Amino acid sequence: MEKFSDALAEGLKNYHFNSQDYNRLLAKALNDPDVKKFLVENQDNISSDAIDVSAAAIYEFYNQKNNKSEINRNYYPKLIVSNHNIEVAYFPNKQKVEADQRKAYDSSLVLMDMPKDIRNANLNDYTGVGRKQAFDAAIKFIDSYLNSDGFIPGLYLSGDFGVGKTYLLGAIANELHHHNVKTTMMHFPTFAVEMKNSIGKNNVLDKVNKVKAAEILMLDDIGADSMSSWIRDEVLGVILQYRMQESLPTFFSSNFSMKELESHLGINQRGEREPVKAARIMERVRYLSMEVFVTGENRRIKQ
Repeated sequence: MEKFSDALAEGLKNYHFNSQDYNRLLAKALNDPDVKKFLVENQDNISSDAIDVSAAAIYEFYNQKNNKSEINRNYYPKLIVSNHNIEVAYFPNKQKVEADQRKAYDSSLVLMDMPKDIRNANLNDYTGVGRKQAFDAAIKFIDSYLNSDGFIPGLYLSGDFGVGKTYLLGAIANELHHHNVKTTMMHFPTFAVEMKNSIGKNNVLDKVNKVKAAEILMLDDIGADSMSSWIRDEVLGVILQYRMQESLPTFFSSNFSMKELESHLGINQRGEREPVKAARIMERVRYLSMEVFVTGENRRIKQ
Protein backbone atom coordinates (compact mmCIF):
# COMPACT_ATOMS: atom_id res chain seq x y z
CA MET A 1 0.00 0.00 0.00
CA GLU A 2 2.88 2.37 0.67
CA LYS A 3 4.10 2.08 -2.94
CA PHE A 4 0.67 2.98 -4.25
CA SER A 5 0.55 6.02 -1.98
CA ASP A 6 3.94 7.22 -3.20
CA ALA A 7 3.00 6.69 -6.84
CA LEU A 8 -0.29 8.54 -6.52
CA ALA A 9 1.31 11.42 -4.66
CA GLU A 10 4.00 11.70 -7.31
CA GLY A 11 1.39 11.65 -10.05
CA LEU A 12 -0.58 14.44 -8.45
CA LYS A 13 2.56 16.50 -7.96
CA ASN A 14 3.49 16.21 -11.64
CA TYR A 15 0.00 16.80 -12.97
CA HIS A 16 -0.32 20.29 -14.46
CA PHE A 17 -3.28 21.83 -12.66
CA ASN A 18 -3.86 25.50 -13.32
CA SER A 19 -3.90 27.70 -10.25
CA GLN A 20 -7.67 27.87 -10.06
CA ASP A 21 -8.12 24.09 -10.28
CA TYR A 22 -5.38 23.47 -7.75
CA ASN A 23 -6.84 25.88 -5.22
CA ARG A 24 -10.33 24.49 -5.70
CA LEU A 25 -9.23 20.88 -5.18
CA LEU A 26 -7.07 21.70 -2.19
CA ALA A 27 -9.82 23.81 -0.64
CA LYS A 28 -12.21 20.85 -0.87
CA ALA A 29 -9.69 18.61 0.81
CA LEU A 30 -8.88 21.12 3.56
CA ASN A 31 -12.58 21.56 4.33
CA ASP A 32 -13.03 17.84 4.90
CA PRO A 33 -13.99 17.27 8.58
CA ASP A 34 -11.38 14.52 9.03
CA VAL A 35 -8.64 16.69 7.54
CA LYS A 36 -9.61 19.60 9.78
CA LYS A 37 -9.60 17.37 12.84
CA PHE A 38 -6.21 15.92 11.94
CA LEU A 39 -4.64 19.36 11.46
CA VAL A 40 -5.97 20.61 14.79
CA GLU A 41 -4.86 17.51 16.70
CA ASN A 42 -1.38 17.52 15.15
CA GLN A 43 -0.66 21.24 14.85
CA ASP A 44 2.26 20.96 17.27
CA ASN A 45 3.84 18.08 15.35
CA ILE A 46 3.81 19.37 11.78
CA SER A 47 5.99 22.03 10.21
CA SER A 48 4.68 25.47 9.28
CA ASP A 49 4.81 24.64 5.56
CA ALA A 50 3.41 21.11 5.95
CA ILE A 51 0.19 21.91 4.09
CA ASP A 52 2.07 23.23 1.06
CA VAL A 53 4.61 20.42 1.08
CA SER A 54 1.99 17.73 1.70
CA ALA A 55 -0.81 19.07 -0.49
CA ALA A 56 -0.73 15.98 -2.71
CA ALA A 57 -1.03 13.69 0.32
CA ILE A 58 -3.93 15.69 1.75
CA TYR A 59 -5.79 15.57 -1.56
CA GLU A 60 -5.00 11.87 -1.95
CA PHE A 61 -6.59 11.20 1.43
CA TYR A 62 -9.67 13.22 0.52
CA ASN A 63 -9.98 11.58 -2.89
CA GLN A 64 -9.54 8.00 -1.67
CA LYS A 65 -11.92 8.56 1.20
CA ASN A 66 -14.73 9.80 -1.04
CA ASN A 67 -14.31 7.73 -4.20
CA LYS A 68 -14.58 4.01 -4.81
CA SER A 69 -11.51 2.25 -6.19
CA GLU A 70 -9.71 -1.08 -6.01
CA ILE A 71 -7.68 0.35 -3.15
CA ASN A 72 -10.38 1.64 -0.84
CA ARG A 73 -12.55 -1.39 -1.45
CA ASN A 74 -10.38 -3.24 1.07
CA TYR A 75 -8.43 -0.44 2.76
CA TYR A 76 -9.16 2.95 4.25
CA PRO A 77 -6.82 5.96 4.13
CA LYS A 78 -5.54 7.70 7.23
CA LEU A 79 -3.44 10.84 7.60
CA ILE A 80 -0.26 10.43 9.62
CA VAL A 81 2.67 12.63 10.62
CA SER A 82 6.09 11.63 9.32
CA ASN A 83 9.15 13.85 9.80
CA HIS A 84 6.85 16.80 10.57
CA ASN A 85 5.08 16.42 7.22
CA ILE A 86 1.74 14.85 6.35
CA GLU A 87 1.48 11.48 4.63
CA VAL A 88 -1.24 8.96 3.85
CA ALA A 89 -1.21 5.42 5.21
CA TYR A 90 -3.64 2.66 4.31
CA PHE A 91 -5.14 0.22 6.76
CA PRO A 92 -7.35 -2.83 6.12
CA ASN A 93 -11.04 -2.08 6.60
CA LYS A 94 -13.54 -4.27 8.41
CA GLN A 95 -14.40 -6.17 5.23
CA LYS A 96 -10.73 -6.92 4.55
CA VAL A 97 -10.03 -7.95 8.14
CA GLU A 98 -13.02 -10.32 8.15
CA ALA A 99 -11.99 -11.79 4.78
CA ASP A 100 -8.45 -12.37 6.03
CA GLN A 101 -9.80 -13.96 9.19
CA ARG A 102 -12.00 -16.30 7.14
CA LYS A 103 -9.04 -17.20 4.95
CA ALA A 104 -6.87 -17.89 7.99
CA TYR A 105 -9.66 -19.94 9.55
CA ASP A 106 -10.15 -22.00 6.38
CA SER A 107 -6.44 -22.78 6.27
CA SER A 108 -6.22 -23.66 9.96
CA LEU A 109 -9.31 -25.89 10.05
CA VAL A 110 -9.51 -28.32 7.15
CA LEU A 111 -12.91 -30.03 6.95
CA MET A 112 -13.11 -33.11 4.76
CA ASP A 113 -16.69 -34.20 4.07
CA MET A 114 -17.93 -32.65 7.29
CA PRO A 115 -21.16 -30.62 7.75
CA LYS A 116 -20.65 -26.88 7.31
CA ASP A 117 -22.25 -26.03 10.66
CA ILE A 118 -19.21 -27.58 12.35
CA ARG A 119 -17.50 -24.24 11.70
CA ASN A 120 -19.94 -22.67 14.17
CA ALA A 121 -19.49 -25.27 16.91
CA ASN A 122 -18.67 -23.65 20.23
CA LEU A 123 -17.68 -25.16 23.56
CA ASN A 124 -19.94 -22.67 25.35
CA ASP A 125 -22.92 -24.30 23.64
CA TYR A 126 -21.91 -27.83 24.56
CA THR A 127 -24.24 -28.27 27.51
CA GLY A 128 -26.81 -30.77 28.66
CA VAL A 129 -27.22 -34.06 30.47
CA GLY A 130 -24.48 -36.61 29.81
CA ARG A 131 -21.99 -34.16 28.36
CA LYS A 132 -20.03 -32.96 31.38
CA GLN A 133 -17.39 -35.68 31.34
CA ALA A 134 -16.64 -35.10 27.66
CA PHE A 135 -16.68 -31.32 28.11
CA ASP A 136 -14.24 -31.48 31.02
CA ALA A 137 -11.97 -33.79 29.03
CA ALA A 138 -12.02 -31.37 26.10
CA ILE A 139 -11.09 -28.40 28.29
CA LYS A 140 -8.33 -30.40 29.94
CA PHE A 141 -6.88 -31.41 26.57
CA ILE A 142 -6.88 -27.86 25.22
CA ASP A 143 -5.24 -26.48 28.35
CA SER A 144 -2.64 -29.25 28.46
CA TYR A 145 -1.84 -29.04 24.75
CA LEU A 146 -1.35 -25.29 24.82
CA ASN A 147 0.80 -25.34 27.95
CA SER A 148 2.88 -28.48 27.62
CA ASP A 149 5.83 -29.46 25.44
CA GLY A 150 5.17 -33.17 25.85
CA PHE A 151 2.77 -35.47 24.03
CA ILE A 152 -0.88 -34.99 24.95
CA PRO A 153 -3.21 -37.74 23.69
CA GLY A 154 -6.44 -36.74 21.99
CA LEU A 155 -9.91 -38.02 22.86
CA TYR A 156 -11.80 -41.07 21.69
CA LEU A 157 -15.45 -40.04 21.97
CA SER A 158 -17.79 -43.01 22.05
CA GLY A 159 -21.54 -42.98 22.42
CA ASP A 160 -24.87 -43.46 20.72
CA PHE A 161 -26.14 -41.63 17.65
CA GLY A 162 -26.88 -37.93 18.03
CA VAL A 163 -25.37 -37.28 21.46
CA GLY A 164 -23.00 -34.60 20.17
CA LYS A 165 -19.69 -36.36 19.52
CA THR A 166 -19.06 -34.70 16.16
CA TYR A 167 -20.17 -31.32 17.47
CA LEU A 168 -17.69 -31.54 20.33
CA LEU A 169 -14.86 -32.36 17.94
CA GLY A 170 -15.75 -29.27 15.92
CA ALA A 171 -15.92 -27.12 19.05
CA ILE A 172 -12.48 -28.31 20.13
CA ALA A 173 -11.08 -27.59 16.67
CA ASN A 174 -12.56 -24.08 16.68
CA GLU A 175 -11.12 -23.34 20.11
CA LEU A 176 -7.70 -24.56 18.99
CA HIS A 177 -7.97 -22.33 15.92
CA HIS A 178 -8.15 -19.29 18.20
CA HIS A 179 -4.73 -20.35 19.50
CA ASN A 180 -3.25 -20.82 16.01
CA VAL A 181 -3.40 -24.61 16.16
CA LYS A 182 -4.17 -26.28 12.83
CA THR A 183 -6.65 -29.14 12.70
CA THR A 184 -7.80 -31.54 10.00
CA MET A 185 -11.22 -33.06 10.63
CA MET A 186 -12.61 -35.75 8.35
CA HIS A 187 -15.54 -38.11 8.03
CA PHE A 188 -13.59 -41.35 7.95
CA PRO A 189 -16.11 -43.59 6.09
CA THR A 190 -16.23 -41.08 3.22
CA PHE A 191 -12.45 -40.79 3.24
CA ALA A 192 -12.21 -44.59 2.99
CA VAL A 193 -14.41 -44.58 -0.12
CA GLU A 194 -12.27 -41.83 -1.66
CA MET A 195 -9.15 -43.87 -1.00
CA LYS A 196 -10.63 -46.86 -2.83
CA ASN A 197 -11.53 -44.63 -5.77
CA SER A 198 -8.01 -43.23 -5.84
CA ILE A 199 -6.27 -46.55 -6.37
CA GLY A 200 -6.40 -46.29 -10.15
CA LYS A 201 -5.29 -42.66 -10.06
CA ASN A 202 -2.03 -43.40 -8.26
CA ASN A 203 -2.56 -40.64 -5.69
CA VAL A 204 -3.41 -42.71 -2.61
CA LEU A 205 -0.01 -42.11 -1.06
CA ASP A 206 -0.24 -38.34 -1.55
CA LYS A 207 -3.61 -38.19 0.21
CA VAL A 208 -2.48 -40.40 3.08
CA ASN A 209 0.72 -38.38 3.55
CA LYS A 210 -1.22 -35.13 3.68
CA VAL A 211 -3.61 -36.42 6.32
CA LYS A 212 -1.16 -38.29 8.51
CA ALA A 213 1.02 -35.22 9.13
CA ALA A 214 -1.77 -32.91 10.36
CA GLU A 215 -0.95 -31.09 13.58
CA ILE A 216 -4.25 -32.26 15.07
CA LEU A 217 -6.21 -34.99 13.29
CA MET A 218 -9.85 -35.82 14.00
CA LEU A 219 -11.36 -39.00 12.52
CA ASP A 220 -15.13 -38.79 12.78
CA ASP A 221 -17.50 -41.77 12.77
CA ILE A 222 -14.82 -44.42 12.65
CA GLY A 223 -16.31 -47.91 12.50
CA ALA A 224 -19.59 -46.70 10.99
CA ASP A 225 -19.08 -48.90 7.91
CA SER A 226 -17.42 -52.23 7.37
CA MET A 227 -13.75 -51.70 6.65
CA SER A 228 -11.72 -53.66 4.14
CA SER A 229 -8.40 -55.13 5.20
CA TRP A 230 -6.66 -52.72 2.83
CA ILE A 231 -8.31 -49.62 4.33
CA ARG A 232 -7.67 -50.87 7.85
CA ASP A 233 -4.02 -51.83 7.37
CA GLU A 234 -2.69 -49.70 4.49
CA VAL A 235 -4.62 -46.50 5.10
CA LEU A 236 -5.76 -46.25 8.72
CA GLY A 237 -2.82 -48.28 9.98
CA VAL A 238 -0.27 -46.16 8.12
CA ILE A 239 -1.84 -42.92 9.34
CA LEU A 240 -1.93 -44.04 12.97
CA GLN A 241 1.56 -45.54 12.90
CA TYR A 242 3.02 -42.25 11.68
CA ARG A 243 1.13 -40.24 14.26
CA MET A 244 2.20 -42.57 17.05
CA GLN A 245 5.85 -42.29 15.99
CA GLU A 246 5.62 -38.50 15.78
CA SER A 247 3.47 -38.18 18.95
CA LEU A 248 0.74 -36.22 17.17
CA PRO A 249 -2.60 -35.91 19.02
CA THR A 250 -5.44 -37.73 17.30
CA PHE A 251 -9.17 -37.62 18.01
CA PHE A 252 -11.83 -40.16 17.16
CA SER A 253 -15.59 -40.34 17.38
CA SER A 254 -17.46 -43.61 17.14
CA ASN A 255 -20.68 -45.33 18.06
CA PHE A 256 -18.44 -48.15 19.27
CA SER A 257 -16.44 -48.25 22.46
CA MET A 258 -12.75 -49.04 21.95
CA LYS A 259 -13.43 -52.66 22.85
CA GLU A 260 -16.32 -52.88 20.40
CA LEU A 261 -14.28 -51.20 17.66
CA GLU A 262 -11.56 -53.82 18.07
CA SER A 263 -14.14 -56.56 17.51
CA HIS A 264 -15.51 -54.67 14.50
CA LEU A 265 -12.06 -54.28 12.94
CA GLY A 266 -11.28 -57.94 13.61
CA ILE A 267 -13.64 -59.12 10.88
CA ASN A 268 -12.70 -58.28 7.29
CA GLN A 269 -14.98 -57.69 4.31
CA ARG A 270 -15.04 -61.43 3.56
CA GLY A 271 -16.19 -62.29 7.07
CA GLU A 272 -12.80 -63.69 8.06
CA ARG A 273 -11.51 -63.07 11.57
CA GLU A 274 -8.25 -61.11 11.88
CA PRO A 275 -7.91 -60.35 15.61
CA VAL A 276 -4.14 -59.75 15.55
CA LYS A 277 -4.39 -57.03 12.91
CA ALA A 278 -7.30 -55.42 14.73
CA ALA A 279 -5.32 -55.46 17.98
CA ARG A 280 -2.42 -53.76 16.22
CA ILE A 281 -4.69 -50.92 15.09
CA MET A 282 -6.24 -50.54 18.53
CA GLU A 283 -2.82 -50.40 20.18
CA ARG A 284 -2.19 -47.23 18.18
CA VAL A 285 -5.66 -45.85 18.88
CA ARG A 286 -5.20 -46.33 22.62
CA TYR A 287 -1.79 -44.67 22.53
CA LEU A 288 -3.06 -41.66 20.59
CA SER A 289 -6.29 -41.03 22.50
CA MET A 290 -8.13 -41.37 25.77
CA GLU A 291 -11.61 -42.92 25.72
CA VAL A 292 -14.46 -40.74 26.94
CA PHE A 293 -18.08 -41.87 26.95
CA VAL A 294 -20.69 -39.37 25.79
CA THR A 295 -24.26 -39.98 26.89
CA GLY A 296 -27.54 -38.11 26.73
CA GLU A 297 -30.54 -37.89 24.45
CA ASN A 298 -30.42 -38.21 20.68
CA ARG A 299 -30.60 -34.54 19.67
CA ARG A 300 -31.06 -35.40 16.01
CA ILE A 301 -34.44 -36.96 16.79
CA LYS A 302 -35.33 -34.01 19.04
CA GLN A 303 -34.61 -31.56 16.23
